[in-house]
Amino acid sequence: MVRASLPVSEVQLATLVDEPPEGPEWLHEQKFDGYRMLADKRGTAVKLLSRRFKDWTPQFKPIADAIAKLSAERIVMDGEVCVLLPDGRTSFQALQNAVSEQRQRAALVYFAFDLLIVDDERLMGLPLEQRKARLKRLLPKSGPLRFSDHVAGSGAAFFKLACEQGLEGIISKAKDRPYVPGRGMTWVKTKCLLRQELVVAGFTDPEGSRSGFGSLLLGYYENGKLRYAGKVGTGFSMKVLKQLHAALAPTEIEKCPFDPMPERAWTGPRRHWVEPQLVAEVSFTEWTTDGRLRHPSYQGLRADKQPKDVVRERAAVTPD
Repeated sequence: MVRASLPVSEVQLATLVDEPPEGPEWLHEQKFDGYRMLADKRGTAVKLLSRRFKDWTPQFKPIADAIAKLSAERIVMDGEVCVLLPDGRTSFQALQNAVSEQRQRAALVYFAFDLLIVDDERLMGLPLEQRKARLKRLLPKSGPLRFSDHVAGSGAAFFKLACEQGLEGIISKAKDRPYVPGRGMTWVKTKCLLRQELVVAGFTDPEGSRSGFGSLLLGYYENGKLRYAGKVGTGFSMKVLKQLHAALAPTEIEKCPFDPMPERAWTGPRRHWVEPQLVAEVSFTEWTTDGRLRHPSYQGLRADKQPKDVVRERAAVTPD
């Protein structure tokens, strides 16, 4: 199995915090808006694997081809595949369009931010600062492979700058710590705008001149039950409305998948329940006190995420 041949059975994940940590022991990186991918190179054979170890190599062949040209015989890198916009920002919507329409754009890039194996040496136990230094020397100076640079210290200032430039947020990492699979507090993330992956479990009829559907009905899992998180009705193009409706309509079911069922006093358009099979990414301003999204906007589908893995993301206390 692919997973068994890798040095980790799970990627390292960042915990959401309200404010970035301060101090020289922290390295701060841009939070990219793409698909998390492990790159596994063996000779000239390369696999790009999602955080759940699904093989995405065919979808990102230009990235795999570039990795195959790296000098080391064996490499395992951690990073993110993105579409780079002309202004330097990354766009999840543009990436999703490139994947769904099977377009291999020149703007497709792989931002590598960690190095786990090079040749016969396993690096996970080394401090992050050393792993990144080795990674930087390994990568070419130009092309679709990019080194995810960082600043040391000054977390608040870097976060402010990231938000001013319209970025999603930053990732802060303890520079002296090893690579630790799973979610912990040695990697933390701070977001300029809240983003949340949510399960699509229904839709409403369109109104007026709109086609496809009106809103998606969204939820997340808590203790094995799908909790209602609200609806999103903005962020869709006419094309996306039609595509999503065509994907959802065949999965319609009679029984509400939410537990508990959303309020019965539904005064809006008719609701349709569907099998909870799709995962959408949504941006929003805040959670309301009754657990609903405020001012949500649809960003795209997450083909790399499983519905049962979707939980409400809550901010942790920033570490001292």
